[in-house]
Amino acid sequence: MLALPAQEAVEQLVDLRESQWFERKSGRVSAKDLAVPLVAMANAEGGYVVVGIHDGAVDGVREDRLNALRQTAHDFTTPVVRCSVTELNTRDGEVLLVLRIDPGEAVHETTKGDVYLRVGDESRRLGYAQRRELEYDRGSAPFDGTGVDADLIDLDERQVAAYQESIGAATPEGMLAARDLLTRDGRLTVAGWLLFAARPQSLLPSAVVRVLHYADMDRGTGAAMSLYEGGDIRCEGSIPEQIARAAEVIESWVPKVQALAPSGRFEPRPIIPRDVWLEGLVNAVLHRSYSMAGDHVRVEIFPNRIEIENPGRFPGLANPSKPLLISRYARNPRIVRVCSDLGIARELGEGIKRIFGDMRRLGLTDPIYTQTSGSVRLVLSSADALDEDVRASLTKAARQILDTLRLEARPLSTGQVAELAGITRPTASRHLKTLREHGLVEWNGQGPKDPRASWSLR
Repeated sequence: MLALPAQEAVEQLVDLRESQWFERKSGRVSAKDLAVPLVAMANAEGGYVVVGIHDGAVDGVREDRLNALRQTAHDFTTPVVRCSVTELNTRDGEVLLVLRIDPGEAVHETTKGDVYLRVGDESRRLGYAQRRELEYDRGSAPFDGTGVDADLIDLDERQVAAYQESIGAATPEGMLAARDLLTRDGRLTVAGWLLFAARPQSLLPSAVVRVLHYADMDRGTGAAMSLYEGGDIRCEGSIPEQIARAAEVIESWVPKVQALAPSGRFEPRPIIPRDVWLEGLVNAVLHRSYSMAGDHVRVEIFPNRIEIENPGRFPGLANPSKPLLISRYARNPRIVRVCSDLGIARELGEGIKRIFGDMRRLGLTDPIYTQTSGSVRLVLSSADALDEDVRASLTKAARQILDTLRLEARPLSTGQVAELAGITRPTASRHLKTLREHGLVEWNGQGPKDPRASWSLR
């Protein structure tokens, strides 16, 4: 957008959705308040702040305030956030400031002593424990920003051209610079090499995804190893190509079962939903530690589960025993940014919540995250979340009602449950009450005759 004529750029900036890397501020914002998104973005993955747009309209920055806002980073952040400032002039004479914030190599705070982290479209203030862990993780610059012994000419021209066109960059060099894929002295970064080299494994041999397919519940060893013949594939190429190839292999190997489908018929369904294992795969590739040579991302497929393991522990901000409380944090901010542009990843920090939500809707046990001294493992099991005794006590119709509520993933009236499950209303009502006694569903309504009353999963 910033490469467009000024007025056209301004019009698009007014409409652009705020995100992990973009925020608008009114021209009346104080330098002290402007420091908050600067610190938050520097502590995350960098980004842009445009000053002079408020509530969907341009309000501009007064001339007597320009200098104070330009000096925000120097006056109100510690250590000083690295950012560059440019001006955009509208045809009505209004001035907008555009601040480009670079990812920090240390933890930044406001001069007031507060630390913020950019999470989605919010700048979140960190508590003491979170700040301490962020300081621990930011002990050194992200590895994906270090230089490699390669030049632009060594990259895959096809992939570079496609991404350059997608973000509207005028030149390949401009594209790489716009996404911080060049070091300060102009060298290609690890991120740029992993994202756009035809075969980045020539410099980073462990940057691969290995997919293994087992015939038994256990791996086994030696002669008793249960690995299928041909069931060990290494997916190489750039990061987007690795993910695409691994997803293709996993989809062809994941076991399937007969289950009730939205059509109302029993149809083949993978034991783990595609969206779930794909999210786990993408997270593993994007957030793995590429500085740990000698190890790779592994996806192991068993008859009853999928296990995904990647090199590198959770960042200090994350507690593996409480995965739903993990804040968004990118070990490889440059890689994540480009993959978000490509539609491979989102910037909202919702991946783990989506994994749990999809598993619970199908009545499967919660995902399990564990970490060793050097890796994180995600186990996705096809086991039913219901206690075995409870499940044995339910009739087929009751289990069918549970499946219906899980598939619909929304509150349903008794009549809707009956229609979708293919049973009579009295039968549905009777089994819903049984499920309610077991604490599996809940009824929401003002009274027995409330026409808007509904049932939903607990």
